[in-house]
Amino acid sequence: QVQLAESGGGLVQAGASLRLSCAASGRTFSMNSIGWFRQAPGKERDFVARITWIGGSTYYASSVKGRFTVSRDNVKNTIYLQMNNLKPEDTAVYYCAASEGTSMTNYRYWGQGTQGTVAS
Repeated sequence: QVQLAESGGGLVQAGASLRLSCAASGRTFSMNSIGWFRQAPGKERDFVARITWIGGSTYYASSVKGRFTVSRDNVKNTIYLQMNNLKPEDTAVYYCAASEGTSMTNYRYWGQGTQGTVAS
Protein backbone atom coordinates (compact mmCIF):
# COMPACT_ATOMS: atom_id res chain seq x y z
CA GLN A 1 0.00 0.00 0.00
CA VAL A 2 1.04 3.56 -0.73
CA GLN A 3 -0.49 6.52 1.06
CA LEU A 4 -0.51 9.97 -0.54
CA ALA A 5 -1.31 13.32 1.04
CA GLU A 6 -1.48 16.60 -0.88
CA SER A 7 -0.91 20.04 0.58
CA GLY A 8 -0.15 23.57 -0.56
CA GLY A 9 -3.39 24.64 -2.16
CA GLY A 10 -4.88 28.06 -1.61
CA LEU A 11 -6.34 31.20 -3.12
CA VAL A 12 -4.14 33.35 -5.36
CA GLN A 13 -4.55 36.05 -7.97
CA ALA A 14 -4.11 35.40 -11.67
CA GLY A 15 -0.44 35.45 -12.62
CA ALA A 16 0.70 34.25 -9.20
CA SER A 17 2.29 30.94 -8.26
CA LEU A 18 1.50 27.99 -6.02
CA ARG A 19 3.56 24.95 -5.09
CA LEU A 20 1.69 21.79 -4.28
CA SER A 21 3.27 18.92 -2.37
CA CYS A 22 2.40 15.25 -2.33
CA ALA A 23 3.84 13.30 0.59
CA ALA A 24 4.12 9.57 -0.05
CA SER A 25 4.40 6.87 2.60
CA GLY A 26 4.18 3.10 2.82
CA ARG A 27 5.58 1.00 -0.05
CA THR A 28 7.16 3.93 -1.83
CA PHE A 29 9.84 1.67 -3.27
CA SER A 30 7.16 0.07 -5.43
CA MET A 31 6.08 3.32 -7.07
CA ASN A 32 6.63 3.66 -10.82
CA SER A 33 5.29 7.12 -11.56
CA ILE A 34 3.38 9.84 -9.73
CA GLY A 35 0.81 11.83 -11.60
CA TRP A 36 -0.94 15.08 -10.86
CA PHE A 37 -4.55 15.43 -11.88
CA ARG A 38 -7.15 18.13 -11.39
CA GLN A 39 -10.91 18.35 -11.36
CA ALA A 40 -12.77 21.60 -11.83
CA PRO A 41 -16.39 21.98 -10.65
CA GLY A 42 -18.75 20.15 -12.98
CA LYS A 43 -15.93 18.75 -15.10
CA GLU A 44 -14.12 15.46 -15.40
CA ARG A 45 -10.79 14.85 -13.77
CA ASP A 46 -7.95 15.74 -16.13
CA PHE A 47 -4.32 14.70 -16.30
CA VAL A 48 -1.85 17.50 -15.53
CA ALA A 49 1.66 16.05 -15.28
CA ARG A 50 3.60 12.99 -14.20
CA ILE A 51 7.10 12.07 -13.11
CA THR A 52 8.76 8.68 -12.83
CA TRP A 53 9.90 7.92 -9.31
CA ILE A 54 13.29 6.44 -10.19
CA GLY A 55 14.44 8.24 -13.31
CA GLY A 56 12.62 11.53 -12.90
CA SER A 57 11.27 11.62 -16.45
CA THR A 58 8.43 14.09 -16.82
CA TYR A 59 5.43 14.57 -19.07
CA TYR A 60 2.90 17.41 -19.16
CA ALA A 61 -0.52 18.16 -20.50
CA SER A 62 -0.36 20.77 -23.24
CA SER A 63 -2.50 23.14 -21.20
CA VAL A 64 0.17 23.49 -18.50
CA LYS A 65 3.42 22.88 -20.38
CA GLY A 66 5.80 25.77 -19.82
CA ARG A 67 3.92 26.99 -16.73
CA PHE A 68 3.94 23.94 -14.41
CA THR A 69 6.92 21.90 -13.29
CA VAL A 70 6.76 18.52 -11.56
CA SER A 71 9.69 17.33 -9.44
CA ARG A 72 10.41 14.84 -6.70
CA ASP A 73 12.61 14.42 -3.66
CA ASN A 74 13.31 10.73 -3.21
CA VAL A 75 14.80 11.29 0.25
CA LYS A 76 11.76 13.15 1.56
CA ASN A 77 9.37 10.92 -0.41
CA THR A 78 7.66 14.04 -1.68
CA ILE A 79 6.52 15.09 -5.13
CA TYR A 80 6.00 18.72 -6.02
CA LEU A 81 3.98 20.61 -8.59
CA GLN A 82 5.22 24.15 -9.10
CA MET A 83 2.51 26.18 -10.80
CA ASN A 84 3.46 29.55 -12.27
CA ASN A 85 1.52 32.19 -14.17
CA LEU A 86 -1.73 30.76 -12.89
CA LYS A 87 -4.96 31.42 -14.73
CA PRO A 88 -8.56 31.32 -13.47
CA GLU A 89 -9.09 28.18 -15.54
CA ASP A 90 -6.48 26.43 -13.39
CA THR A 91 -8.95 26.53 -10.50
CA ALA A 92 -9.58 22.93 -9.44
CA VAL A 93 -9.05 20.30 -6.82
CA TYR A 94 -5.59 18.88 -7.44
CA TYR A 95 -4.85 15.21 -6.77
CA CYS A 96 -1.67 13.20 -6.83
CA ALA A 97 -1.73 9.52 -7.71
CA ALA A 98 0.82 6.73 -7.86
CA SER A 99 1.26 3.74 -10.11
CA GLU A 100 3.40 0.82 -9.07
CA GLY A 101 5.40 -2.02 -10.48
CA THR A 102 5.77 -2.00 -14.25
CA SER A 103 2.77 0.23 -14.92
CA MET A 104 3.40 3.91 -15.56
CA THR A 105 -0.18 5.06 -16.03
CA ASN A 106 -2.37 2.66 -14.05
CA TYR A 107 -2.76 4.90 -11.02
CA ARG A 108 -3.75 2.71 -8.10
CA TYR A 109 -3.28 5.05 -5.17
CA TRP A 110 -4.81 8.50 -4.80
CA GLY A 111 -4.61 11.33 -2.34
CA GLN A 112 -7.58 13.27 -1.01
CA GLY A 113 -6.87 16.38 -3.03
CA THR A 114 -6.08 20.01 -2.33
CA GLN A 115 -8.03 23.00 -3.60
CA GLY A 116 -6.33 25.58 -5.76
CA THR A 117 -8.33 28.69 -6.60
CA VAL A 118 -7.17 31.43 -8.98
CA ALA A 119 -9.04 34.72 -8.85
CA SER A 120 -9.19 36.95 -11.91
